[in-house]
Amino acid sequence: MTDAELQNLALRPESLTEVAWEALDDELDRRDLELLEEEAPEGHEELELRELVTIRQFRDLPEALLAKGSLESAGIECFLADENLVRLDWFISNFIGGIKLKVRAADAQNAQKILDEPILEGLYVQGIGLYEQPRCPKCQSLDVNFQELDRPIAYMSAFLRVPMPVQRPGWHCHECDAEWEDDGAGGSADESHS
Repeated sequence: MTDAELQNLALRPESLTEVAWEALDDELDRRDLELLEEEAPEGHEELELRELVTIRQFRDLPEALLAKGSLESAGIECFLADENLVRLDWFISNFIGGIKLKVRAADAQNAQKILDEPILEGLYVQGIGLYEQPRCPKCQSLDVNFQELDRPIAYMSAFLRVPMPVQRPGWHCHECDAEWEDDGAGGSADESHS
């Protein structure tokens, strides 16, 4: 074998028996050759294990994706754990502890600050103008979301294996748990508690 062939063979010791490795080592010494270090091919990076911490848990995928997008737009690398399980069967979200938003331990404090920022009252949208965040008619909180699915009926129908997607258009306040239908006028609306 040539010198280069011997050096390449020495880069893969797992393919040699103990006797073959000793013979190769003796031949390298006789020829006065040194072992070469294998270089990683261009464009490939070594894998690095990272310590990740869970900073938030979400029952629903849309909320988890919004939080992930907020962190990524701020330049914080983050991951959603158990996201695909919830995508496959949203009913098991509570059983597995929801979708976990994970970041590196070094980024945890900054990520918490970003997620804890208050909700903007409004923002300017190009071509549309000023968009004002809806408020709860009861407590004036901005922490509201529009929900179309009647969750108690949907959960029960999924449990009984008779899917019935019952629609109930309306808003829900996360602060006071008030619910109301959008009347289009932005004024007060019917309130009920779930």
